[in-house]
Amino acid sequence: MAPPARYCVPGERLCSAEEATAGSGTYTRHGFIFSSLAGCLEKRSEDSGLPVVSVVRDAESQLLPDVGAVVTCKVCSINSRFAKVHILYVGSTPLKSSFRGTIRREDIRATEKDKISLGDAQSNYLLSTAENELGVVVARSEAGVQMVPISWCEMQCPQTHTKDFRKVARVQPQFLQT
Repeated sequence: MAPPARYCVPGERLCSAEEATAGSGTYTRHGFIFSSLAGCLEKRSEDSGLPVVSVVRDAESQLLPDVGAVVTCKVCSINSRFAKVHILYVGSTPLKSSFRGTIRREDIRATEKDKISLGDAQSNYLLSTAENELGVVVARSEAGVQMVPISWCEMQCPQTHTKDFRKVARVQPQFLQT
């Protein structure tokens, strides 16, 4: 059985230009081959020696997060400056593969949403909670219990009663799944 195809996004570094030749859907820069579109990575052997690396679009195209899109993420790690996340949904549409994103500490706010950065090469997507509706929907305490919101900026563990600061989302009724 063949391994699942690797999904690539535009700008993603695929491999060194010494390992392969750039094919369709890719470009070479600074000694590396990058994806120029969203699609599946293909590597095929050539008689000339180096394999050819291409990125091919699916017949059924992958939905990509866009500026202003509301996304659902899972937090992977947190430090004092930012949270690293995996983007799982764009709107209510599940993604075929998750994308990486970062929520910087200064982008966790309810105002000034027009001052958000659009992204950088390391994090793929820079995200913000700069609207009242955006923020934490589900959180687990250190005890492993699902926390409950007690205000717009705090969640509490119902078992230990410890409180954690979170920018709590105000989920709109049309987005609640029944």
